[in-house]
Amino acid sequence: MAAVRDTAARRTAAQHTVAEHLRLTAAGRIDEWVELFAPDAVLEFPYAPSGVPRRVRGREALIAHMRGFPETFDVAFVDLTFHDTVDPSLVIAEFRSTGTALPTGKPYEQRCVSVVRTNDHARITHYLDYWNPLVAIEALTPDGAGSDRSVTFGG
Repeated sequence: MAAVRDTAARRTAAQHTVAEHLRLTAAGRIDEWVELFAPDAVLEFPYAPSGVPRRVRGREALIAHMRGFPETFDVAFVDLTFHDTVDPSLVIAEFRSTGTALPTGKPYEQRCVSVVRTNDHARITHYLDYWNPLVAIEALTPDGAGSDRSVTFGG
């Protein structure tokens, strides 16, 4: 992929990459999804619950982390909104996920804000993912589990 130099084209390419990230994640197409990331990219979850890594670095680790997503959640990402930034390679996106936690059949409704940095080739170099882990834990906890909230998801 050629480097994108023009500011407007760079912003458009970066936003397209984030939209593709959401589309491929929802479709469970992890092998294609990881190609959106630079080889040494970082995926960061500042509010990750116990058992979920806060930082995942590099394509192999990203694949390992996301491999179980298609068997865990059946989701669509909707209401995608981009907020303009001064830096055209920085994307701030708000969106919702709507769907089902497959192990329990419970609804999975999540609001997210992502802060994403891309390189000159519109590959993700750093993805800071703000989502509410309590929503995921509730969706993945079987009914009748009492106070046991020790579910696992991610890698």
